Amino acid sequence: MRRVDNYRSVNALFEQERGHAVVYLPTAAPPRTGRVHPMTLPAAELAVTTHVGEHDGIEVTYGELGTWVVENAMSVAGPVREVYVVGPRETSDPAAWRTEIGWPVFRVA
Repeated sequence: MRRVDNYRSVNALFEQERGHAVVYLPTAAPPRTGRVHPMTLPAAELAVTTHVGEHDGIEVTYGELGTWVVENAMSVAGPVREVYVVGPRETSDPAAWRTEIGWPVFRVA
């Protein structure tokens, strides 16, 4: 799952193709070397959708999720999360890839 530190970084990553991201892999014995260090992600209520297929075009799925959030919930400051349920490590067939996108929210109604 990739965690993006804040919305300024999110904008920079998507608009300028530069910014900060926290990438993590759950492990029982986290390493500490260089810029790699253990951390705990905060619990969050998320609006979640699944992007099907290769990652080219994932911005469309982000846009659809963002539209749903605007119409149905309040977005809260917090990291957007991606979980690579099925990806290149599991299969070389991009049509089989599944990426869950989680947007921090709270329901308004």
